Amino acid sequence: MKSFLNRILTFKLGLLAKLYLWRYRPVIIAVTGNVGKTSTKEAITAVLSSIKKVRSGKGNLNNDLGVPLTIISDRMEEYYETGNSVWFWFKVIAIAPFGLFFNKNYPEVLVLEYGADRPGDIKKLARKFRPDVGVVTAVGEIPVHVEYFTSSEAVAREKAKLIEVLKPTGHAVLNFDDQAVLDMKKKTKAQVMTFGFGEEADIRMSDFDFRTDNEKPLGVTFKVNYDNTFVPVRIDGSLGKSQSWAAGAATVVGVIFKMNLVQISEALSRYQPPKGRLRILKGIKNSIIIDDTYNSSPAANRLALETLRDLPAKRRMAVLGDMLELGKYTIEAHQAAGNLAGSIVDVLVTVGLRGKFIADSAENQMDKQNIFSFPTSDPAKAKVQELVQEGDLILVKGSQGVRMEKVVEEIMAEPERKKELLVRQEKKWLNK
Repeated sequence: MKSFLNRILTFKLGLLAKLYLWRYRPVIIAVTGNVGKTSTKEAITAVLSSIKKVRSGKGNLNNDLGVPLTIISDRMEEYYETGNSVWFWFKVIAIAPFGLFFNKNYPEVLVLEYGADRPGDIKKLARKFRPDVGVVTAVGEIPVHVEYFTSSEAVAREKAKLIEVLKPTGHAVLNFDDQAVLDMKKKTKAQVMTFGFGEEADIRMSDFDFRTDNEKPLGVTFKVNYDNTFVPVRIDGSLGKSQSWAAGAATVVGVIFKMNLVQISEALSRYQPPKGRLRILKGIKNSIIIDDTYNSSPAANRLALETLRDLPAKRRMAVLGDMLELGKYTIEAHQAAGNLAGSIVDVLVTVGLRGKFIADSAENQMDKQNIFSFPTSDPAKAKVQELVQEGDLILVKGSQGVRMEKVVEEIMAEPERKKELLVRQEKKWLNK
């Protein structure tokens, strides 16, 4: 019965969304990839909002319910607060038809995130809601959600569906530094522009560095180079090269919309990286937390650990949860994470059944007495609080289902601001 009602809802939302697109003719920018989708979506929104009226999807509204909801309504916050209730969807369906006639403020640009949990997801979304600009962030050697695909190559083929549907007048924006993404340029008729640290990228980032104050991290700086000129970019509050790639993709989109580099750099200075993506938070005992708890994959996990490694610190701690939906790559990926973590951290805490593979591998490179493993985040958080020492730099990371934000809440210096600062503080998550 539930499946039947869901099909009816999906059909009605899809029909209404198509009517909205026909009525208002917005430019659609669609973002996909296995890491960095939301950061890239928010960076693009920050850039284009300086010249256009823009709406972007909130959270991970990236499926056949979330995408049409974003197209027809700006009620995304209510969706999260009501926990995806029947009453919410009733209101959306009832009110949406009036917006076809009385909405004077409909956005000129929609920045949408297209997700793929299973084969066919991107293809279905891209055909239903064909974008004008398709952005692919990264795939990685072992992508997230690969459990439901035959191989990582199959994941890349699914992501490529986004740019295969583009018209010759459209634009494909590709990550030059990810070979699987760069190879997609052969699969589109659209105009291709690339971003990355590689010398031949159309938009090239360079001189990446961390900003610190008395060895406390503040953010990142880098240069964006295009057409024999460059501008400096500074992003506060978050870490990692992932912010550079998000800014690079946003710069390409800005150039497509005829913006110059100075305009783009000024707009990026107002960009706020999403919660749970290498965000810098104050911790107890004058520690610093790197909150990367939104989700996890092998590529994102490696980036987070390398960020921890490259920052100055009195002592480094990593609290690492399971990476889910990796299928046959599960053991290999967690062992690799353990090998890397063991070479970087002074204290390691793992969370989840798969986290044991991280712990076991780390034993080869660090003192076993400094490794602690827990089945869930609830018992882990108390131990982490006990372990924290003055001046520690603490990375917390794991897949959504492991709920690693609970660990951050336990050790953050301002728990009263958790709704403002942490992921998964909405009713639908807090009730789980």
